[in-house]
Amino acid sequence: MSITLNTTMSSIMTNKRRVGALKSLGVVTVGDALTYYPFRVADPVPLRALREARIGERMAFSASVRGMRVVPMNVRRGYRLEAVVDDGDFAVSRHVAGAAARLVFFSYKKQYVDWLSMRLRSGAIVVIAGEPSEFNGQLQFTHPEIMTVAPGSGPADGEYSGVVQMSALKYDADTVEAGLRRISRPRPVYHASSRISSEHIHESIVQCIELLAGTGQDLPGDAATEAPQTMKPMEDGGISGAGTAPADAESRSGNAVAVGLARAIPDVLPESVRESNHLLHRAEAFLAIHDPLSTADFKRAIGTMRYEEAFVSQTALLQSRSNVRKDAALPCAGVALRDRFIESLPFPLTGGQREVIDDIGVDMAREYPMQRLLQGEVGSGKTVVAVAAMLQAAGSGHQAVLVAPTQVLAEQHHATISAMLCAIDGVETCDDPSRDALSPNDPADLIKATESAADDGDAKGRAAVKHPVKHSGARSGKQDGAAHAQSDANTRHVPVILLTGGMKLAARRRALALAASGDPCIIVATHAAFSKTFQAPNLALVVIDEQHRFGVEQRESLRTKNDVVPHLLVMTATPIPRTAAMTWFGDLDISWLTELPGGRKPIRTFIVPEDDGRMMGSMFAHIRGRIDAGERAYVVCPRIDADDESDGDDDTSGALQIGVYDDSDAYRRESATAAANTSASAPSQEDGDGAPSRPPLHSVAEIERRLSSLPQFRGIRFATLTGRDDDATKQQVMADFADGATPVLVATTVIEVGVDVPQASCIVIFDADRYGLSQLHQLRGRVGRGGTDSWAFLISRAEDGGPAQQRLQVIQGTLDGAQIAQADLEFRGAGDVLGDAQSGGKSGLKLLRVVKDAKIIADARERAGRLLADDPDLSGGVELAGAVLDFTRGNETFLTSS
Repeated sequence: MSITLNTTMSSIMTNKRRVGALKSLGVVTVGDALTYYPFRVADPVPLRALREARIGERMAFSASVRGMRVVPMNVRRGYRLEAVVDDGDFAVSRHVAGAAARLVFFSYKKQYVDWLSMRLRSGAIVVIAGEPSEFNGQLQFTHPEIMTVAPGSGPADGEYSGVVQMSALKYDADTVEAGLRRISRPRPVYHASSRISSEHIHESIVQCIELLAGTGQDLPGDAATEAPQTMKPMEDGGISGAGTAPADAESRSGNAVAVGLARAIPDVLPESVRESNHLLHRAEAFLAIHDPLSTADFKRAIGTMRYEEAFVSQTALLQSRSNVRKDAALPCAGVALRDRFIESLPFPLTGGQREVIDDIGVDMAREYPMQRLLQGEVGSGKTVVAVAAMLQAAGSGHQAVLVAPTQVLAEQHHATISAMLCAIDGVETCDDPSRDALSPNDPADLIKATESAADDGDAKGRAAVKHPVKHSGARSGKQDGAAHAQSDANTRHVPVILLTGGMKLAARRRALALAASGDPCIIVATHAAFSKTFQAPNLALVVIDEQHRFGVEQRESLRTKNDVVPHLLVMTATPIPRTAAMTWFGDLDISWLTELPGGRKPIRTFIVPEDDGRMMGSMFAHIRGRIDAGERAYVVCPRIDADDESDGDDDTSGALQIGVYDDSDAYRRESATAAANTSASAPSQEDGDGAPSRPPLHSVAEIERRLSSLPQFRGIRFATLTGRDDDATKQQVMADFADGATPVLVATTVIEVGVDVPQASCIVIFDADRYGLSQLHQLRGRVGRGGTDSWAFLISRAEDGGPAQQRLQVIQGTLDGAQIAQADLEFRGAGDVLGDAQSGGKSGLKLLRVVKDAKIIADARERAGRLLADDPDLSGGVELAGAVLDFTRGNETFLTSS
């Protein structure tokens, strides 16, 4: 059977249980096995004589077998094999006296016991590695690793030359020195599961390497009966061929395994790139990763594969960026409406906003689609930039859609944009006199107002603007000129349409009909924009707010609805370091907004230990003072209620210690009462292995009840907001909070993104030590948006000096999102910060680290750019082209827009 990287594991392994266990780890093919990298390599096993043994510490030695016996186990099915070994000769080399020990193996498979009996026959010379223990006063090794040594003289230098065959038997090593060198060298350690151990993963991968190299053999029948004697029949029926790998680095390149593997695994990196970076051949790297001779050997191989990932991913991103320019887009050169909008703003734009708006304007005027990522600090004014871009599209006679992750945020965007456009002199978007009396949160009323504005605009040029759009490519120059001629009419009428999944059917149909008409407009939508019923035939711009909350497939559905590809602007307030952005958004032009608008005051952040009753009480008294001054306060909890298991990682709500200011006795009574009320349901403080469990998370229901009973909030109305609330409830809650009817809002992290209440000046975050830094930064950004002094209180149960407290100190010490993002990546890793779609958690990136490998990424990007400049189609590198294609096809969640 011919073995390739695409060969399935099920076709070369007869043990279906192991095949299933590997599949659960994502290992389906031989290629998957080779790229299932160990997360570390174990230290070399020290050589010790039996008299030097230390109970519980792994060791290696050589010995001769004195005797062996197999004992059936009567109590339970199976056999026990016992062998007595003597390390006399090896002990002499260690200058100690020889000693004896017992090797013990248990198995219920007769063929496995017979195989071991043959290897451990009396007089055999073996090399052993294992962990010593003591049983009945005798030194014992249970299931140690053994290698058989050929009798007689081997090569003078002890070099391992493969499997040695003498008489009818095959041996694992030809000399004791070679066997000791091999068995004591470092071993890779893999992420395992309850179904398969790291050792069995290692054995399976080594077997794949041997089969690829042509030194192993496929296993069509029963593993235990057909395997040659050098292959170890595992107790679960798998096959191990650990004895056939090379023994020293000097001989590895010329070894049969390495040579055969190089034929089966061609290199991906161009030879010039590999040589200039002193990297290994791909086959050598796989061999050194899964069967390392030393820790240095392992690290060099990991470095090679890490660079390969960087080079392939950056090549794919650069190719994607280049290919986008081959698509046709609707050029949007009309900037009159955009400029009038900017002039109408009651505040000056920051320098960063002006620069980004200009860059977007240049991009949108081109005939190929813009692809730009706008990263902005919380409150940096991204919405204004997005509105300017959408007005450039509408002012050019086209449509623009802004997609928000939640209905609350979509409605807020709709109200904000409508208000902004109302301020533009001469723009008829809200001239319905009844509009002010309408509820800004009622989708039906908003659509009615929009339709009214549309009807009023009919006599003022709508007929001149309306046109059926049937594109098969980019607009011709004549068509583009016609669009410019209509720009004056377009600036007179820009309806803002709201489309959400929670709208009433009639209102939703009217919104869909307005979008489907092709008339110039701005559409503010939730996930409803990704449905098949949404059609916008004149769509020129797609703006994605908080892009990490949408799947790539969803974003692509908007880009592929029409023959002409719309311009794309994705926005995020989640801080992403520049190196990470270059890695995951390398096919996008990136703009940064780091300057906050004038008038914003820094948010003062405090860490409040929950068990400090006096500080807690003082905090609540301060919040009451701000409420009396007409301001608002958020209180954030990680869970909805005590019985909910989906909002946190605990299944009960524990005691909440809330102090009463200047009344320590009341504080203690409150704490004791809370503890008594929850003692029956609180989990044990010890988990199964004796480690202390984390305290349970607080819930919205409990916190709202407890706070409303405190004297600091006497006479204050509370409201709650969670993801379980229906749309009407969310609308009413936010309206009451904004107008001050309920000045304290207790909520889950549903308020994290986009909620904008200028009067909100305080935010209290319970269980802050359980959040990521980027999420805390986002939550903190909900206050201080009205130019007033603002405060963020991080309630923590973290231990002094522990990692959780260190993370909170980062938030307390800076308002710089870039620094926070960098720290978050270092604390938690890219997957938790960016989400799987951008972190490599579900992509082909397995080794690349965005923080530590920034220089590698930059170097790979530079070299990939030079390579593509000379060979855009990679015709000179077939293997690299294939790797890039495989990466692109298998990583749609990695490439944000290709």
